[in-house]
Amino acid sequence: MEKKSSLKRIKISEINYPLPDLKDITTSKAMAIANWIIEWLNTELKSGEMKPNTLLPAKPDLAYLLGVSIGTIQNALKYVEDLGFIESKQCIGTLVKNSEDKTTWRKLRSKRDLAISAIKNYIKTNQLQEGEQLPSSRILASIIGCSSNTTRLALECLCITKILEHKFKKDSMNDSGWLVKSTDFEFENITERATLVKQIETDLKDYITQNLKIGDKMPAHSVLTQQLNASLKTIHDGLKLLIEQGILLPRRGRYGTTVIKMPDDSSFKIQKETSIFASAQDAAFYHYEKTQNHIKKMIAENYEIGAKLPSILALSKQLDLSPNTIRKAFLNLAKEGYLAFSRGRYGGTFVIDIPEIETQSFKWLAVSAQYTNVCKTTKQNTL
Repeated sequence: MEKKSSLKRIKISEINYPLPDLKDITTSKAMAIANWIIEWLNTELKSGEMKPNTLLPAKPDLAYLLGVSIGTIQNALKYVEDLGFIESKQCIGTLVKNSEDKTTWRKLRSKRDLAISAIKNYIKTNQLQEGEQLPSSRILASIIGCSSNTTRLALECLCITKILEHKFKKDSMNDSGWLVKSTDFEFENITERATLVKQIETDLKDYITQNLKIGDKMPAHSVLTQQLNASLKTIHDGLKLLIEQGILLPRRGRYGTTVIKMPDDSSFKIQKETSIFASAQDAAFYHYEKTQNHIKKMIAENYEIGAKLPSILALSKQLDLSPNTIRKAFLNLAKEGYLAFSRGRYGGTFVIDIPEIETQSFKWLAVSAQYTNVCKTTKQNTL
């Protein structure tokens, strides 16, 4: 996998290709920008000015350059990626793709793919013929259950593939609707967005069966992404399914994720691996609860109603915890009615109620409930 530090990123100041004219266009801004990106990449790659595996400018920078929103840039890049010109990689960026490299990450079906499938289904179900008009993009979005933006992108993709035609009023650029241009198309009914995750679930089970045994530790996510040719997010979702099925046990820290049942084993009994350590989810809960109790005590001893708490970053340094842990603790305390958030120049996190502090403290242990019950039973039998 490429290291971000070894990759060259194109700077906005280095883009010499003429920018697109986004006025009086007959498509959406996202589609116009996508076409411009494709032309730009083709020109630069052929001239040798740009090399494969070069990082495109960051999305906010592209948005600023072209005078559009980041969402518009995201939609444009998604379309360009679907055509195989670029490839987005988590924690790295958007890479210019090598045309000779045929390997790609397996990815989830996009929302636009679902919308395209739904529109094709609408045409077939309603037996629309060539020349007939579809409902407006807004009405169609309501019918197929997608956002207006996603539906419009899907309609424009169908125009590119010559299935639809976008009509405009004469002597103006006002939208006149979408017409069916051809009914000769293949129809694939895509109803499950998590199709790829289910495939990864099967692949993970095969990997465990062929390479591991009960008690073995699963490879790191980054290793599995290379083994199964999928993104980190997809691997994470696939592992989560195996955890829910009792095949894997996630544990915090260096213990990692362990195989506790083989995929083809229909029976299940508690193994030694699960007898002492609580699950990662339970351990995380105790960790957040411990943090919340500490902040409650801090508020009760040092603050009054209306006082402003230190920032998340300041508290994370003070308590030696991650900002995410502090953020979750703040959110939970807000739900309990102790804190309120305010935005703007004078915003922040404010105390709206003083919590009562219990005098009895507890020791935090990541021990499972099953182990506790066993200890109680053993103690009773010995008495």
